[in-house]
Parts: sequence; structure tokens; C-alpha cells
Amino acid sequence: MSQKVIINSDIHKGTINKNIYGHFAEHLGRCIYEGFWVGEDSEMDHTNGIRNDVVAALKNLNIPVLRWPGGCFADEYHWKDGVGPRADRKRMVNTHWGGVVENNHFGTHEFMMLCEMLETEPYICGNVGSGTVQEMSEWVEYMTFDGESPMANWRKENGRDKAWPLTYFGVGNENWGCGGNMRPEFYADLYRQFQTYVRNYGDNKIFKIAGGANVDDYNWTEVLMREAGWLMDGLSLHYYTIPGDFFKGKGSALDSRESEWYITMKKALHMDELITKHSLIMDKYDPDKRVGMIVDEWGTWFDVEPGTNPGFLYQQNTIRDALVAGLHFHIFQKHNERVQMANIAQTVNVLQAMILTEGEKMILTPTYHVFEMFKVHQDATKLDVDVASNPYEWQGENIPAVSVQASTKEDHIHISFCHVDHQNPTTVQIDVRGYEEKLDQITGRILTAGETNAHNTFENPDQVKPVAYEDFTVNGTQIELRLPPMAVGVLTI
Repeated sequence: MSQKVIINSDIHKGTINKNIYGHFAEHLGRCIYEGFWVGEDSEMDHTNGIRNDVVAALKNLNIPVLRWPGGCFADEYHWKDGVGPRADRKRMVNTHWGGVVENNHFGTHEFMMLCEMLETEPYICGNVGSGTVQEMSEWVEYMTFDGESPMANWRKENGRDKAWPLTYFGVGNENWGCGGNMRPEFYADLYRQFQTYVRNYGDNKIFKIAGGANVDDYNWTEVLMREAGWLMDGLSLHYYTIPGDFFKGKGSALDSRESEWYITMKKALHMDELITKHSLIMDKYDPDKRVGMIVDEWGTWFDVEPGTNPGFLYQQNTIRDALVAGLHFHIFQKHNERVQMANIAQTVNVLQAMILTEGEKMILTPTYHVFEMFKVHQDATKLDVDVASNPYEWQGENIPAVSVQASTKEDHIHISFCHVDHQNPTTVQIDVRGYEEKLDQITGRILTAGETNAHNTFENPDQVKPVAYEDFTVNGTQIELRLPPMAVGVLTI
């Protein structure tokens, strides 16, 4: 039995914010050091200490926004330790992630330089957990004030004459946990206080993001929206796809049992329920949807690769991760009126990464390829889509086997699809309605694999990569797709 999809190309459902394809880079493991930053004395190909190969690969994704410096690290990060001559910068212990020494060689100037190289918007996360109002206020002044002031003068002394444009600023991170173990009422009051001093200087206008809920803590969202909703532009949500038990064993990134494949897909789809329920609470206080939902930490979280530092969160990346990414993008696009940004955790060498490095070597992961294929949806117009999917069944349970979304941009229609069944191929019947042109110029790309743990290695970097997709037929306004198991891809009309 085939799956049936109706795309109403003449019914537009708003814009898909490009920022849902955002990224997250924390001072964690080898994300910053060895991932982005190799230092100005490195023999590797770099620009002012930043790896050129990583930058080139990420620019190909049209990265819209990059979140930094954390994560849990943000609420123990004191920005003044990371500016000025590197030899004079204070060394600290990264207590959250591996207990290693952080030399602060990558700080505000280096991050802003990275964003300029990537042509992406910076998203700074400020320290509420162990910082002060003055510290946060002075950081914003240091970065964005172009006049005469102590912080602006210090920035100039440190080599940057002109202020940086800065739109996105997070007031704390996970303040219910590593950011201070706070009650929502306490954090709401702190947010109200701290955000007051996150000022707009000159023409720079900051989009203030409050630290939101952990998974299904709906009370947190209720309290934050009730007590401080009018003072925020965004409210975050964190949810990781973990097939196992967080504390007892999250599951292997590579040696997954068949049951773990199904559980992973089911848990990825849980993001839809979370967004729906948190959105209902936000609607109560913000019916006009002025406050954006910012899913600034999401992705798979498995046990670390054997033999690596447990605090570095280094895991391999397979076709399973690619499908998790595709499903999440479809969910974010479904909720495009409320979800205004999402940042995958994390960009390089940590959790569900785009890129893995080993010395001078670099590989692109299956997740990278999904970001690259799906970038056509960035700032596109969402189309009305109705999907009647057959169930993907496993041991008495079932989830939809197929997920489809569509958008239009620059006179093209882009249809992205995910087929999560790990065993069986399927057929998908797509009816494109309201489209006046002939459906005779269609191209496609697909990412698939023969094994559930198929992944790229430094020895075989192209094991899982997109290929041309032509296994479809067209009859009038009907497109019939024949999809293999475990497939994600995009059609362009």
C-alpha cells in the first residue's frame, strides 16, 4: 500500500525562518579547540587561527546563526577572561566538560571573527548562573557600543575599532539545571533583572532569549510567560533524542539494536508533541505569537565512542542521525509560526555534529548532508501539505513511516521527504495541486544506506552521501516515489 501526500502549491502557510537551520558551538570537548580553532602558530591551513577547511564546509550550508559559548559552559564563562593578549588570558578549569584546562584563547574577538568568516549571525549566551548583572551589561556594551565608554575603549585597545552587530542574546542557559538549579519563579525574577541591562546601543537591536524549559516541564513555560513574557523576544526549549536511559546508558551511536532504531525515530517525533504543548501555553500569554520558540539545543545523544574522554561527548554519526535531523526539520517547519530558531548540538566533534576532525583530517557526517540538502527551505514559503502515511510497525507499536514537507522559493517547489522504516521499501503518491506548470522538470537527491549504522570514517569519508534520485514517475500532477528503507531526500520542481 502506498503513502498518499497532497501538496496545495497555491496555499501558502507563512515563511520558514532560516534560523531553524542554526548551529551550536560550545567550549566542550574538541568543538572549539581542534574543531574551529587551531591557533595562529598551527601548521594547518588556517586564517588567523581558524581552520579554513571547516569554515569552507560550513559556509556551504548557509549557516544562518551560531550559538556560543554554551550550553552549561556559558554559566561559568566570564567573558573578560577571553579578551586581550592571549598570553595574559586567565586559565580556568572546564568543570562541566572533562575537567580540562580552558586557556581562553578563543574568546569574543575570535568568535566574532569566526561568524564574519562564516557570514553568519552570532548568538551569544550570557552568564546568569555565576555571573553578575554588571558583567552581562558590560559584555553587551563591549560588543555593540560605538561611542566613548570604558568597554568600547577597551574593545578598541584590543584591536576592534568598530562595534559588532549583534542580534541574538540569551539571558542564561538551562537555569533549571547546570545554570543554577533554580525554580522557575526565581529565574523569572532574575531574567527580569538581567535583561533590563541588556541594552540596545545606537541602531543595534537585541533579540532577548529567555532560558526555557527542559523537555516537558510545562510549568516552567507557564511561569516564565506569565511573569516575564512581555520582556522577552524568544523562549528556549531543550530536547535531546536519546534511545536509552540518560544515566544508565543512552545507547550506542554505531552498534544499535533494531529496537533502538525504532525507539530513536519515535523519540525524535516526540518533538512535535513538545512544541505543540509548549506553544499552547505560550499562546495563552502571547496570542499574536510575538515571542519566538527557540529550540537552541536538539539532536541525538548517545554514549561516547569507546576510548574517548566521557566529558567530550564525541560520538559517531550514521544514517540514523540523518533521519532524526530530517524529522526535526519537518516538525520545526510544521510549527513555523512559533518556532523561529533551532540550533543543533553541536557543530563539530560533539554530539550530533556536522563535521568530525582528527588532526588535519576532516569528514562530513550524514547529518551535514541533510542540512545541505534541506537548505533550500531557508526563508522559503511553506506550502500546505497533507500526509496520509502507513504505519511503521515494531513489536506492537507504530509511528508514521513517511514525513513530507514542501516550500516554494524563487519559482521552484522543494519537496523534502523522510522514510524511517529500516527494513521495507515503500511507494509515495504525491499530488501537487494548484501548480499551473507541467511537472516535467523534476530533479532529486537522496541519502540512504544499506545498514542502520552506515557512517563515514576518515578512511572512507564518502560511505554515506547524497546521490541523484530518479526512481520516480510523473503522471500529470501526480508524482510516484519509490523509496528504499532509511531514506531522506529532496525533490525540486
